Amino acid sequence: MNTAPQVTDLHVVKNVPLPAPAFILSEIKRSDEEAAFVAQSRKTIRAILAGQDERLLVIAGPCSIHDTKAGIEYAGRFKKLAAEVQDKLYLVMRVYFEKPRTTVGWKGLIMDPDLDGTDNIPRGLLVAREFLRQIIDLGIPTATELLDPITPQYIADLISWSAIGARTSESQTHRQMASGLSMPMGFKNTVSGDLKAAINAIGAATKPQTFLGVSEQGVASAVSTSGNPDCHVILRGGEKGPNHDEKSVRAALTQIEAAGFPPVVMIDASHANCGKDHEKMPAVFEEIVRQRAAGNKGIVGTMLESNLVAGSQKFPQPIDDLTYGQSITDKCIDWESTELLLRATAQVL
Repeated sequence: MNTAPQVTDLHVVKNVPLPAPAFILSEIKRSDEEAAFVAQSRKTIRAILAGQDERLLVIAGPCSIHDTKAGIEYAGRFKKLAAEVQDKLYLVMRVYFEKPRTTVGWKGLIMDPDLDGTDNIPRGLLVAREFLRQIIDLGIPTATELLDPITPQYIADLISWSAIGARTSESQTHRQMASGLSMPMGFKNTVSGDLKAAINAIGAATKPQTFLGVSEQGVASAVSTSGNPDCHVILRGGEKGPNHDEKSVRAALTQIEAAGFPPVVMIDASHANCGKDHEKMPAVFEEIVRQRAAGNKGIVGTMLESNLVAGSQKFPQPIDDLTYGQSITDKCIDWESTELLLRATAQVL
């Protein structure tokens, strides 16, 4: 009889093996046309970051995707608007599947695709990948936040631009992950508002790294990277207040340049920059655009949380009781406001 005390898995309830990335990629294959579109969209974003394309990069869309039907309807409207403003703006749709939580809460479509707490991650990976393909097939570039370091193996080939969030910009794991990713990456300042952490993150992500990872075959491996040269800072405000004002933006650009990186920023009009009040978001966005129109070419991009219906709704609640097209995470502006804002922006720039 084994009398040795248990020293492993004391707090693990279950451990469900995931399909290898190669299996998911074979189940939902990427076409040559989709690969070409993703490559071209990444090239365009790189050109905007480098100042070679003078359009303003706009990352807009739902705070998170929880209803793929509503997401596709949003994308259809987004496509028409993108074509209308394409001479001045390059629109990329937020397709966020992973949600960092301050404590607990719904962690996104990949973690809980059925919105019932069952955490069917294998299904979530399939749903997310299929949704990305549908968006790309509409001719819309995709943007997401990569939270779990395993996730990119399943979906990164369908992502045009990605963010590392305020809660993970200081994470060595995420900096190393970013160094090997193939798309342009934005690092947000921390929740406290600290910009240095995001700048340090760029310093790490642009350099070669070796770290523990997972291969396409699902095998634990040592991953070595060459570094990702297409990284930039995102200003999203912090606990001490917003940082989208002219003084804060110029200070940020000076600090970034002093660290040896191109003096460019993307500015998030949501989160702490609007005090988490979606009704203030349009005014914040307009102030960002005003600075850009006044000649600050260091502002290369903006972010906007937008959905079919304004605001957000409480969750969890029965799925049948959810309002169609309304966020279950952060509050968003509605589609009508989004159209007015982006059309006006295209006229100003």
